Amino acid sequence: MADEPDESEKTEEPSQRKLDEAIRRGDVAKSQEVSTWFVLAGSTLVLFAFAGGMAGDLTQTLKAVLAQSWEISVDSGGLLNLARQLGLAVALAMLAPIAILIVAGVAGHMIQHPPILSIEPVTPKLSKISPASGFKRLFSSQSLMNFVKGLIKIAIVSTVMFVIVWPERDRLDALIRTDVSDLLGVIAIMALKLMVGSVAVLALVAGLDFLYQRHVWHKRQRMTIKEVRDEFKQMEGDPTVKAKLRQIRAERGRRRMMAKVPQASVVITNPTHFAVALQYEPGMSAPVCLAKGTDRIALKIREIAGEHSIPIVENPPLARALHASVEVDREINPDHYKAVAEVIGYVMKIRKGRWQKGAAR
Repeated sequence: MADEPDESEKTEEPSQRKLDEAIRRGDVAKSQEVSTWFVLAGSTLVLFAFAGGMAGDLTQTLKAVLAQSWEISVDSGGLLNLARQLGLAVALAMLAPIAILIVAGVAGHMIQHPPILSIEPVTPKLSKISPASGFKRLFSSQSLMNFVKGLIKIAIVSTVMFVIVWPERDRLDALIRTDVSDLLGVIAIMALKLMVGSVAVLALVAGLDFLYQRHVWHKRQRMTIKEVRDEFKQMEGDPTVKAKLRQIRAERGRRRMMAKVPQASVVITNPTHFAVALQYEPGMSAPVCLAKGTDRIALKIREIAGEHSIPIVENPPLARALHASVEVDREINPDHYKAVAEVIGYVMKIRKGRWQKGAAR
């Protein structure tokens, strides 16, 4: 399409937002080789676990039909009943193998990526029916890579077949004179060896192809410098995003502030609308504001102070003045030294009196 950026302009790594949008559209990294390997592995399992049982069940069914063939009616009703019985026998014999193959096919896709509900991959697009776009896809690097992978798979499977079959060449010559009942067993064993060998070797091909498809998908999601700038402006200029960021920062700041309240020396209140938690220890140049707030936050500061036996002093003018002038984690202004010193002195006298009473007891 003319409005799509040139691949050579996509020099920037994709953002997480770009990757998430691609996944929501149904554009995910997926290797067909992995799905094929799971189906092949499921077929091998079916051959190993069910081939003998299926053959035995079907053999017994056919033997019973042939043994009583003279009783079978040749009219339309009799032949229909025979076909129904044989079809049911085949369906029951094939039920478990078909279920395994279905599970293997679904697992081959699920293991690469969870299911995504998106109609975009099946939405009609002019580019899909454009002869020019079709010609580009036909001779693209992806098509060339698929052709090379096909040749590699053929070479690998042929090599596996040669390695397994070649040592049995003398035995294969003797199969011409082997009874049919014994021949089927030999063919089944040989087929199982070929499938197991193919599954073992193609597992490596599937793994490498999955990594390659991940690389191609990630490269396809690369962004141009303009796309990076536009996305940054969009995210920064989105009022919803800004409000959410401010909310997150404010919440984190409140949690950090509340965690410091147990370290306070005194909480000055108004008595419910304002609360300021101050800390003062000998050696400090001035008291430090650990937390402050109004209404709901002020109530929370009072609750934490009560839980940790921190003195709460009601002084509305001082509480309002401190709340308006001092920032959290900052020393109070010199204008409030005298008033705060009186409050802290009052608190220290109370603590000293309590200590003396405790010692006297």
